[in-house]
Amino acid sequence: MGDVSRRALLWLVFAVVHLGVAVMGFVLPNQPMGDVYLVYEPWSSCALWGGNPYYCPDGREIMGVTEPWVYPQLALLPMLAAWLFAWSGYTVGWAVLVTIVDAVAFAVLVGRGRSRGRVAGAWFWLAFIALLGPVGMYRLDGLTVALAVMGCLWLAGRPVAASVLLAVATWIKVWPAALLAAAVVALRARMKVVATAVVVSAATAGVVLLAGGGAHLFGFVKGQTDRGLQIEAPVSAVHMWLAALGVPGSRIYYDGDMLTFQVSGPGVDVLSAAMTPLMVAVVLAVLGTGAVKLRRGAHAAALLPALALGVVMTFIVVNKVGSPQFATWMVAPLVLGLALDRRRWWAPAILALTIALLTQLVYPVLYGGVLAAAPLPVAVLTLRNLLYVALWVWALVRVARVPLPAAAARRAASTPFVSI
Repeated sequence: MGDVSRRALLWLVFAVVHLGVAVMGFVLPNQPMGDVYLVYEPWSSCALWGGNPYYCPDGREIMGVTEPWVYPQLALLPMLAAWLFAWSGYTVGWAVLVTIVDAVAFAVLVGRGRSRGRVAGAWFWLAFIALLGPVGMYRLDGLTVALAVMGCLWLAGRPVAASVLLAVATWIKVWPAALLAAAVVALRARMKVVATAVVVSAATAGVVLLAGGGAHLFGFVKGQTDRGLQIEAPVSAVHMWLAALGVPGSRIYYDGDMLTFQVSGPGVDVLSAAMTPLMVAVVLAVLGTGAVKLRRGAHAAALLPALALGVVMTFIVVNKVGSPQFATWMVAPLVLGLALDRRRWWAPAILALTIALLTQLVYPVLYGGVLAAAPLPVAVLTLRNLLYVALWVWALVRVARVPLPAAAARRAASTPFVSI
C-alpha cells in the first residue's frame, strides 16, 4: 500500500471511529456524556453569562477564580471553546471540539505516512478510542491526550513547543505533569522544558491572580487530598469486594462535594490519607531510577517512553482517585513507544487495548452493577485493575532494563528519536 493510500485509509477510519464513538454516547446507558452536560455546560455558561437560577443564581461565577474547583484553571478554556461548535447543543459541540483537536494531533502523528512506527501508533490510538468508547471523548482527559501525543512527539526536535503543550495540558488536567517529569529526567534539553513550563505556569497564575482568583489558584491540589477512596481506584478493590459480599460497615456512597462514588469500610480513612504521599514517593522512586539509568549512559530514545509510561501508570495505580477516563493517560507514552520501537511496544499496546475494552464494560455498560456492588461487574473491574498493575510492572521493568552504553548505542543507531 502506498503512502497516500495508507494515509487515506487512516483518515477514513479516524472519521468513522470518532463519529461512531460520538453516537455511542447517546446510546449507551449510565450517562457516558454526563460530565459534559451536567457540569461542563453549566460551569462554562456561568462563566460566560451567569444568571443560571440553579448553578449560579448570584450572577457570573468563574470556576477556579471566583469559586473553588477540583480542576486547574485552564480546564475552563475547552469548556468555553465548545460553545463555538454548539450549533446542535453543547454536547455535540464538545464532541466536535475533541474531534478537531484529535485531528490536529493525528495529522502530526501520521505525517506523510512513511514511518511505520508512527503509522502503528496511529492504528493503536484509533483502536484505543473505539474500545474505550464515549468516556474517552466526553471528558477533559480525552482532549488532553491529543495535546500529550503532540507534546511527546515534539520533545526531541521542538522541546519548547512540546513543553508549552504539555504545560497547558497539565493546567487542564494534572496528569500530563508525568510526561513533563519524565522529559526533564530523560532529555538533554531539560532546561528548555523546565523553563518553558515555568513560563506557562507563571503566565497562567498571573492571569488568575489579576482576575482575583488567588485564593483558589491551587484549589485543585486540596481537592485531590480531600478525596476519599473512589470505587474504581485499584486500592479500593478489597473494599469493593467487602461491599459485594455484604460485609457490615462496607458500602458505596456518593460524595456530593466531589461528585464521585467512594467506598467506606474498615481502615478507609487511614488508607485514603496515606495514598497521596505514597504516590509522590513512588513517582520520585521511578524518576530516580530513570535518572540513574541516564547517568549510566542510557539513550533517551529507549528511556523516555518507558519512563513516561512508568510515571503515568504510577499516577493510575497508586492513586485513591479512579475514573474510567484515566485509561486515556496511557495513550501518549504508548504511541511514543510504538513510534520508536514498535516491535518491543506492541505487547504493552495490546495490553492497553484490553484495558480499554474492560474499562468500557465497567463504564458505562456495567456501571449500574458496579454501583450496586454486584459480583460480576466488580470482578470485571478487578480484572481491569489487575491489568493496570501488570502494565505498570512492565513499564517499571522496562525502565530498569533500558540498555546501557554499548547496547544503547547500537539501538540508537537503528531507532532514532522521533522529530517532526
